[in-house]
Amino acid sequence: MWRVIGQERAVSFLQRALGGQYFPHAWLFVGPRHVGKLTLALDLACALNCRGEEKPCGSCSACQRILAGNYPDVQLIERRDKEIGIAQIRGLQQAVSLKPYEGGQRVFIIDGAEYLSEEASNCFLKVLEEPPPATVFILLAEVSEVLLPTIISRCQKVELRPLPLSRVKEVLREQFGVEEPQAELLGRLSQGRLGWALLALKDGKLLEEREARLKEFLRAEEAGLAERFALSAKVAELSREAVAELLRLWAGWWRDLFLVKSGCEEFITNLDLKELLCRRAQLYTLPEIGRVLNSIRRTQWELEQNANPRLALEVLMLDLPRREVTHA
Repeated sequence: MWRVIGQERAVSFLQRALGGQYFPHAWLFVGPRHVGKLTLALDLACALNCRGEEKPCGSCSACQRILAGNYPDVQLIERRDKEIGIAQIRGLQQAVSLKPYEGGQRVFIIDGAEYLSEEASNCFLKVLEEPPPATVFILLAEVSEVLLPTIISRCQKVELRPLPLSRVKEVLREQFGVEEPQAELLGRLSQGRLGWALLALKDGKLLEEREARLKEFLRAEEAGLAERFALSAKVAELSREAVAELLRLWAGWWRDLFLVKSGCEEFITNLDLKELLCRRAQLYTLPEIGRVLNSIRRTQWELEQNANPRLALEVLMLDLPRREVTHA
């Protein structure tokens, strides 16, 4: 039983590979955060070591222990601080020299492969060049472009895409009993990332934090350069994942302003802040909104290319139009 939801194309591809004569020793799952990459990777690890008839069964001892994180032949490598360092990959290098302890395949999942340091990337490449038998590597990344081309070329790439709004709402309503208004809000805010919607459903503070961060950004429109640059410095200290999430939030807000200004309010993402959106939209022209959206997208692209976060964010702050806002 594959637990990942809404990624039927990716699951079908993996099932064909599992049933074929050749199964790649290295995989690269690419897609936005919370779209289901880790769930799919664990599903695949289960399928490779499952003892049931229909793989993965999800109920045998191997499947249950893999999902619980205590199976000796499945190892998850995650980022420490700001990167995945050389020490972690050397540990992996040592581990792959061992035969499977219990299952049929050793599986190494690298979550956040785009955070491999240069030294760690080169070390990992050596492992990929001489893959040991009965070993599978699964790399998870939001974007693949920052990985070494030689690593990408040795992996079978699988893309996981955001789900349509209707599918997210359907899952929330039918599988989790969410009422329509909340399902609509979470579906839109998730931007097709079901994992994010489920996290927000479980932890209400996530929505509160989102609103607080958004309003902090809105205050920058009223502030001078000193305050804007202070915000840039603060954001630049966050992890790359957190910065990407913040830029996604900002882009969503300015997209909503564009929609409101264009008379398409029914398509906005931030439904719970519709009144504020309508007030703010009166402050800008469509060309101004378009320029800010382009600036945010440029900043996202630059950070994906490993640009200096603080400098990229300072340029973004310079591009924001300044408005005096009267608060009710």
